[in-house]
Amino acid sequence: MAAIYLTHPQVAIDPEIPVPEWGLSEIGRARVEALAGKPWVAGVGRIVSSAERKAIETAEILAATAGCRVEIVGEMGENDRSATGFLAPPDFEAAADRFFAEPETSFRGWERAIDAQARIVAAIDRALETHDPSVPILFVGHGGVGTLLKCHLCERRIARAEDQGPGGGGMVFGFSLVDRHLLCDWTPIEAFGGFA
Repeated sequence: MAAIYLTHPQVAIDPEIPVPEWGLSEIGRARVEALAGKPWVAGVGRIVSSAERKAIETAEILAATAGCRVEIVGEMGENDRSATGFLAPPDFEAAADRFFAEPETSFRGWERAIDAQARIVAAIDRALETHDPSVPILFVGHGGVGTLLKCHLCERRIARAEDQGPGGGGMVFGFSLVDRHLLCDWTPIEAFGGFA
């Protein structure tokens, strides 16, 4: 069976609210609600989410279809960028470039990429320690740490080229629960049909 890692889609950006507390935008919510109608979602047996609001909102919509509860794992949160607070989109993109290009260096107090990678990998490993590999599992999280997880699974160096790309999230990749090899690279949720 497979594990699917899904990034929350578009959020309602508010510079006055801490980023972890941002919720889904109308567009993001509509995308998740459409995704909930896909047949593969009903086959998910377990959903594990980051503790950030946008991820929980995404997970709860999908859990209603899957018929399972949402497990919250704080260690699945996005890389800690609280040191800089809100950055305007052009500044954020430049900062993200540095985050991936210099994984052993902190950008203006951000959590280092190598530390965020160790954290997300450990969180996924803990979740899978006692998980039945015959049960499909969905992880709901974020693009930055998702990319770091994907790099680990593929044994590739940390690089922005491995990121989910522009578009506001709402992407998935999958990996085998048996040997942890990647089953598909980043794919928009609208184009993903699950695994047989």
